Amino acid sequence: METTRKHKVPEMEGFQARWYAKNRGTEAQLAQYRRQAAEVTAGLADGAEILEVAPGPGFFAVELAKLGFRVTGLDISHTMVEIALEEARKAGVDVGFRQGDVTNAPFAAESFDFLVCQAAFKNFRQPVAALNEMHRVLRPGGFAVIQDLNHEATGADIQRDVAGMNLGAVSGFTVRQTLGWLRRRAFTPAQFEALAAESVFGGCSVTTDGIGLEVRLTR
Repeated sequence: METTRKHKVPEMEGFQARWYAKNRGTEAQLAQYRRQAAEVTAGLADGAEILEVAPGPGFFAVELAKLGFRVTGLDISHTMVEIALEEARKAGVDVGFRQGDVTNAPFAAESFDFLVCQAAFKNFRQPVAALNEMHRVLRPGGFAVIQDLNHEATGADIQRDVAGMNLGAVSGFTVRQTLGWLRRRAFTPAQFEALAAESVFGGCSVTTDGIGLEVRLTR
């Protein structure tokens, strides 16, 4: 039976979305996105088609596009799509940001070579349905990477991660509190393995690092 979460986090819209974008758009964060974009696409063919699920303000998708990949972003938030389109315009790259729900993705089957989802999977009310759609839109041999909070991360892990964001005192405190709250919603590695086994992917590999975990799934 489909795993459905009882509570759903409201989509970020308006002021909340713009506050989030401001705090994720610091120089330290942008440098991290650049590093992550290079790392996560290592070995990917030139011109590969990438889908980022829940790209939020679009900073990571923009960095992927700068590397020469054809990038599409799908986000549930109308405001985030507006912000992301503006970020792509300012960066001079073409990214196809669209509003929509990952459990009913508005794309044909086998449309993408690679899929990435950062810091959002814990908020999906129907995680197995989301995984099944990710599988559907990937081409044979394509793969997905999901990066998110680890439910088993400690308070010290969160403190270290936020310290590296170079935020002010007030914003740093707010982000620490927010991460602590979001961690309670996040999955453990074992729970992710169970979700992947229930999905059409049939399994996954999970690694952990600090407050985060990374899940890799192959079509």
